[in-house]
Amino acid sequence: MSALHPPKVEIFDPVAATNTDPKGIVREVEEYREEPFGLYVARPAPGRPQFRYLESWLLPELGLRITDFWFNPGHERDQDFYLDVVRVRRDGPRWVATDLYLDLVLKEKVSVRVIDTDELLAANAQGLLSAEDAEKALETTYATVEGLALHGYDLSAWLSTVDVQLTWRRHPRDQPIG
Repeated sequence: MSALHPPKVEIFDPVAATNTDPKGIVREVEEYREEPFGLYVARPAPGRPQFRYLESWLLPELGLRITDFWFNPGHERDQDFYLDVVRVRRDGPRWVATDLYLDLVLKEKVSVRVIDTDELLAANAQGLLSAEDAEKALETTYATVEGLALHGYDLSAWLSTVDVQLTWRRHPRDQPIG
């Protein structure tokens, strides 16, 4: 388990074309796209040895942030998508995402793995995360695992059942993922 910390908060500002990370670092965003079901963000990741680019979708109704990291050579991970369990709210034109500790690692059409349960439990025990938020995080995780499992761990197939169709720069629609 990493060091215990309050929930991480990230700000997505389509008007300013910026993304402010939990440490307050403001990064330029190449593309924002708003859909009825969520917000798409694509940006480079300068100074990160592990990955050079990321694409994310904030999906408020599902309580998820789904990210495709473009890993640098030597830092690849056995995953196609990383799903953060989040609470998303709007602040005018800005989107504010609060990380609820739990994450899911998806290997498309193969498996999903839940991680950081220890962080969720410790944050709740230390009063950094309310019982309501912890319960919401668990419910979101269970629903996500169940949805993915019922659809053969195929992200697009599951999301299509809730009228969500994600588009990605690296994964064109006519190209299978995984």
